[in-house]
Amino acid sequence: MGVNSNRVEDFSSLEMGVRVSLESSEAVMVVATMPPQMEIHRVCLPPNKTTFQKLKHRLSEIFFPDDPLHGFKNQSSYRKLILGLQFFFPIFHWAPTYSLALLRSDVISGLTIASLAIPQGISYAKLANLPPIIGLYSSFVPPLIYSILGSSRHLAVGPVSIASLVMGTMLNNVVSYSEDPVLYLKLAFTATFFAGLFQASLGLLRLGFIIDFLSKATLVGFMAGAAVIVSLQQLKGLLGIVHFTSKMQIIPVLTSVFQQRHEWSWQTIVMGFSFLAFLLITRQISLRRPKLFWVSAAAPLTSVILSTLLVFFLKSKVQGVSIIGNLPKGLNPPSSNMLYFHGSYLAVAIKTGIVTGILSLTEGIAVGRTFAALRNYQVDGNKEMMAIGFMNMAGSCSSCYVTTGSFSRSAVNYNAGAQTAVSNIILASTVLVTLLFLMPLFHYTPNFILAAIIITAVIGLIDYEAVYKLWKVDKLDCFACLCSFFGVLFISVPLGLAIAVGVSVFKVLLHVTRPNTMVLGNLPGTQIYQNLSRYREAMKVPSFLILAVESPIYFANSTYIQERQTLRWVREEEEQIQANNGNALKCVILDMTAVTAIDTSGIDTICELRKMLEKRSLQFVLANPAGNVMEKLHQSKILDSFGMNGLYLTVGEAVADISSLWKARP
Repeated sequence: MGVNSNRVEDFSSLEMGVRVSLESSEAVMVVATMPPQMEIHRVCLPPNKTTFQKLKHRLSEIFFPDDPLHGFKNQSSYRKLILGLQFFFPIFHWAPTYSLALLRSDVISGLTIASLAIPQGISYAKLANLPPIIGLYSSFVPPLIYSILGSSRHLAVGPVSIASLVMGTMLNNVVSYSEDPVLYLKLAFTATFFAGLFQASLGLLRLGFIIDFLSKATLVGFMAGAAVIVSLQQLKGLLGIVHFTSKMQIIPVLTSVFQQRHEWSWQTIVMGFSFLAFLLITRQISLRRPKLFWVSAAAPLTSVILSTLLVFFLKSKVQGVSIIGNLPKGLNPPSSNMLYFHGSYLAVAIKTGIVTGILSLTEGIAVGRTFAALRNYQVDGNKEMMAIGFMNMAGSCSSCYVTTGSFSRSAVNYNAGAQTAVSNIILASTVLVTLLFLMPLFHYTPNFILAAIIITAVIGLIDYEAVYKLWKVDKLDCFACLCSFFGVLFISVPLGLAIAVGVSVFKVLLHVTRPNTMVLGNLPGTQIYQNLSRYREAMKVPSFLILAVESPIYFANSTYIQERQTLRWVREEEEQIQANNGNALKCVILDMTAVTAIDTSGIDTICELRKMLEKRSLQFVLANPAGNVMEKLHQSKILDSFGMNGLYLTVGEAVADISSLWKARP
């Protein structure tokens, strides 16, 4: 190991007569000849592993951090078969122990969310510029698929506002439903297929970390901006406007509202805003008194029934009120023959599918985990990706568009006492009865009630408290949130999302390329060294400059750490010493406790720093490198140049040992 072999110890070379202390993957050896009051420990290398072992460990940490197959160990073949069925089909996990008591709770919750899902399904389909019946189709097949594959007990599946808005916006920029309804439907179903394919692939390949690029700050801003745009778009229905812009930016929408004042219908305005006020009041009642959750849950269906009856009995006096019209009865027609896998619009369908797939997946998993935490059970993210993905792929072949877990419906499902995914089966059964027998009853349902339902649903996406918290805690996160919000409002929904993701990635790059570095001082009476600017009682050690880096050291930040941080700290320290006539600087210690990784560029930086400081007659010392960092430093032979006193286990030992060596010199 060269001249530094007395400071570095191989894990396998420890002998019987030496006291050994092991901590995780690193070991330290105490030198028996040192005084008991200050023992200097040698820094050991991690256990030897082959390249294959290292690669296997790294890949398992990346793709299988939860060790999903741990339950299969030491099991019989039959038991492994049962566990395999339960792993891929969670219904086999809870179905054997299902009871009538659970069924009673699930029936109540299923019927409750059906009363909310039916009007919401019709409304969200119109938000996606699709026929209202597609919303009901999407509330039938997907819940059935999810009840078999999903791992959440409380997730209520169906169309959601954000995915509906994004799909409608992206497809409408290319094809208008009013001009070519067949092509629009083909692209919608194809986008749904690719959304499901993308989601299922993420789950199968265990690449769920990709959706983590949509940070909470980004989603808060995006959803708030989308909620504002969606609400303004619903003024078309609330005001009775016939000719309305298809654009989704705030300025064109508001311009269209006031330019079409001559189309405003006072009957529509009176009834529309009355029902909107009713829905908002019921929402507030349920928010303030959670036990009355059923008030807001039943309000949409109640509003649909009352408004439909009102328009039916007053049809001769309110002829200007727009209604849904005829809706076809029957089950979902197959749509696999409508999937669009070739042609000039294929790229649009794929892009729309990926964007809506990411958004719906993020929402569905977040909602599932939220309610799982309340009931103290776990939701497997990768299983959820596969369940939602296969659900959308199956839906695309049965006249459905993108669906996922809805927060509003899941909250109602949870509060209604849902125990298992059977509540989704009850939901689907209720929608089935509606599709087969009740569709003619929706003929006179006015469009203003759908607009009121959408506004009531999306207004909860505007989270003022979250924005305030972001501002108080992290200004850069708040900036990302505002970029997302204003990007959606003034540019477009997809570009607003792209801007938000870009800002989030920029934030990550900023932290990576500009890591925190600090000067450490000693807390009097201890061997603890902490940030001088954070702990006022911490004191500088004469003749020492102790620096700490809080990030990996690699190509993206190595130059910054070398030139703009370490050398700058040295220069400022020397200037301060000269100004105060203090003790000359003799040693620079780099605390590597928080350096979790290093690459060849980082190793070169360490080497260059040593040479530069040596030219200034300064000793350069490393303290407490992590196991993998220590291994790379050792393999690069860079430690040979540091000599006997260039590597220590702690900063305190480095200061004590080097100080004693200075005192021992004549």
